[in-house]
Amino acid sequence: MAAKLRKGDKVVVLAGKDKGKSGTIASVDPKAGKAVVDGVNMAIRHTRQTQTSQGGRLPKAMPIDLSNLAIVDANGKPTRVGFKIEGDKKVRFAKTTGDVIDA
Repeated sequence: MAAKLRKGDKVVVLAGKDKGKSGTIASVDPKAGKAVVDGVNMAIRHTRQTQTSQGGRLPKAMPIDLSNLAIVDANGKPTRVGFKIEGDKKVRFAKTTGDVIDA
């Protein structure tokens, strides 16, 4: 199945403790159906000090389910993603505006 949300997409959180927050997708795990969004679903991770890095309590973005994310359209509103064929390429488009997301 084609990926509706990809790395680098600007998304908004629809549900959970971070509802309403927006950010950019840093990574996607399609097998687990989760994505890591910068600045969303933060958790404190305790790390031991090493020769290369300072230890302590470091905030880390944890994965969030793809069903709780929606891509942001040109108007800044959350929208669903659809697929259509343009020429010989399959492209993603925003359902609210009809604008093509991929160039």
